[in-house]
Amino acid sequence: MIEGVKIIDLATHSDERGFFRELMRAGDGSFPADFGQLSHSLVRPGVVKAWHFHKKQIQWNYAACGLLKVALYDTRPHSPTFGKTMEFLAGDDQPARVYAFPPGVAHGYKCLAGPAHIFYVTSGVYDPEGDEGRIRSDDPSIGYEWQPGEQKKAL
Repeated sequence: MIEGVKIIDLATHSDERGFFRELMRAGDGSFPADFGQLSHSLVRPGVVKAWHFHKKQIQWNYAACGLLKVALYDTRPHSPTFGKTMEFLAGDDQPARVYAFPPGVAHGYKCLAGPAHIFYVTSGVYDPEGDEGRIRSDDPSIGYEWQPGEQKKAL
């Protein structure tokens, strides 16, 4: 586990019509009452989107469908988990969860089956100059292999 990362199990209410799943609620302790932006991303099978981090924002992700291999990497020099990587699966046939990560934790994912639809909330609005950071998906300092021999698909 990386310091500050949260994986939040979700309750699902099912019947013959389908299901209802509440992803986040202000006041439940895992999500603040105010937020900056709600976004939706479609990712095609085999695509890697990595590494991206925020300097100021918290981000909460939910994989609605498809299957993702998610990886998080701690870039924060003063964190007890600095330089650590964690990975897990999210989406189809996985526990219903939202995962959240603090500023300075780089995140990425590979779509194993899809297309995948990811919904995410950030605590602020998109600010490419003041908040966004990127690291190449194959950065040797991280040493994470998304898809050996297929780096050409990485974004």
